[in-house]
Amino acid sequence: MSDQQKKPEISWFGALCDDDYEFLGVAAPELRSSWEHCRNIVLCAEENGFDNILLPSGYELGIDATSFASAVSVATNRIRLLLAVRMGEMWLPQLARQMATIDQMSGGRLTINIISSDLPGQKLESEPRYKRTQEYMKVLRDLLNGNSVNYHGEFVDLEIEAPRARTVSGHCPPFYFGGFSEAAKETAAMESDVFLTWPDTVRGVESIISEMKERASGHGRDLKYGLRAHVIVRESEGEARDAANRLVSQIDDQQGAEIRSRSLDAVSVGVSRQTELRENSDDDGFIEENLWTGVGRARSGAGAAIVGDPDQVTQKIKAYMDAGIDAFILSGYPHIPECELFAANVLNKIEHGPLI
Repeated sequence: MSDQQKKPEISWFGALCDDDYEFLGVAAPELRSSWEHCRNIVLCAEENGFDNILLPSGYELGIDATSFASAVSVATNRIRLLLAVRMGEMWLPQLARQMATIDQMSGGRLTINIISSDLPGQKLESEPRYKRTQEYMKVLRDLLNGNSVNYHGEFVDLEIEAPRARTVSGHCPPFYFGGFSEAAKETAAMESDVFLTWPDTVRGVESIISEMKERASGHGRDLKYGLRAHVIVRESEGEARDAANRLVSQIDDQQGAEIRSRSLDAVSVGVSRQTELRENSDDDGFIEENLWTGVGRARSGAGAAIVGDPDQVTQKIKAYMDAGIDAFILSGYPHIPECELFAANVLNKIEHGPLI
């Protein structure tokens, strides 16, 4: 294991898209996305020593991620902000100015989660959608690096100087990006800095990293690798399993399917893999030791949780590190108490720090 692998970036999740529950699928007014509640999640993650926090982007659900990032950037001091941005949603020169401004407001703590989903009210086939994402990533990086742009593509046709507004470093913040279709993986290999994968078996994660290393190498590039997953840690394994079962105790399969369908990302290769893992799990919902797929019953996207006592959760994280993971984006329900539990029981056992 390299020194870099021994010191992963460990991040928490800001529930900006109405994704905070005591019982999955049962909306509680105090846990709905709001400036106050989501700010408190970010402050909790910062106070507990997390390196970064994902600020997800939605349309029908929750609150606006970019506006939130602007405000929370001056309410925090250390934690990095992994802002999700949907490619195509905003005119590129203005997007570059926004990103540079937020980076300045945060003192250089901005990182960017590139999203390639359909835009609200629009449907686009996977291949052209990822082509648009690829063009946006390329031009956005140039603008944030301070370069003039002379680009004539299928979706971006632009000749313009870089905006005067620059990031603190003068360079583009790192792009975190995930996707599992052929077009997505090629886009990641060509333009991303950190490839994000969803929960899978350790062997499954090792396999996708191996594939992506080969793809990136074909473009003369090296990537970092991140894992987006949930976590449930308790003093004993039995207590952790009980907490997992309690989390899904008030939802039925029809209600879960309705919740999953609300996401703009509800139909994708990645979501299909999460479904496959859930269907192949044992009677208790475990696909392998300490990897529980029950979360996927009531949410789209990342659908599995690392479940166990502090030593088991720590060892599972280290197993993923051995498989090649450099960064973890974790979450738990409800987000604030689970953030505190993970920090107290696991985070202090792992040497960690900002990835890039």
